[in-house]
Amino acid sequence: MRDLMDVLAHLSPEERRLLPRRWQIVGDIMVVKLKEPLLSRRREIAKALLELHPMCRCVVLDFGIEGQLRTPKREVVYPEGASSYTVHRENGVLYPMDVCRVMFSKGNQFERMRMASVGHDEVVVDMFAGIGYFTLPCAVWASPRRVYAMELNPVAHSYLCEGITLNRVEDRVVPMLGSCLELEPPEPADRVIMGLIGDFSVVGHPVGYLRRAIGLLDGSGIIHYHESVPSVLSPQRPFEHIERAAALEGVSSEVMGMRRVKKFSPGVEHVVVDVKIF
Repeated sequence: MRDLMDVLAHLSPEERRLLPRRWQIVGDIMVVKLKEPLLSRRREIAKALLELHPMCRCVVLDFGIEGQLRTPKREVVYPEGASSYTVHRENGVLYPMDVCRVMFSKGNQFERMRMASVGHDEVVVDMFAGIGYFTLPCAVWASPRRVYAMELNPVAHSYLCEGITLNRVEDRVVPMLGSCLELEPPEPADRVIMGLIGDFSVVGHPVGYLRRAIGLLDGSGIIHYHESVPSVLSPQRPFEHIERAAALEGVSSEVMGMRRVKKFSPGVEHVVVDVKIF
């Protein structure tokens, strides 16, 4: 079976050494990162990728993310003018999105699957719903009584609303546009999902958000708390944030488990802590 180095065998040895070894396929779109010396070859590399993956229709170049809303910096490379809108199917759940306007991480797949198995007959609040990364699998498979899906970014919120319709879960999901620190669901939660990660200086300190999550519960419940943490500070730092928030809210907390979701950046990992509040 041919690989990218075979298709681009005419490149110099140095250029071939810098070729990407991995990429994401989201719906029918390929998302790839290139090192700086290869940017002048972007269209050539994109055509080669499509040759290797004929089920995909275009290639998008990824330059990272920016800002509090974690907006992707991306551009369609080939074919020129192709739409960056797609519908990604994963474990029976449909996620509509424009990959140049909102993020979707394939590395979070196991956690999305896990959220499909929690929340049965519960009221769930997703504080950072995005396009429905955790809201939709929970609503489709777990049969919650209600999911209140909060999202600050109006672009992501629009795709969340579209995903609710595509997955036919309008009777279970209430999309809410605005800050999770200000929105007020009409009933207390049994379970809160906190899927936001990133630089504290950009997204805000997690203790404040944890206190808000505790306040959304009716005195007790479960919180799924995500944090990007330097490996040398894990698991102590997330645990300390949880304990501090619980103490400030006058409640008790018990860590039920923690798992590594994925590598976030060099020396930093994305973890999720399941914590019981009582």
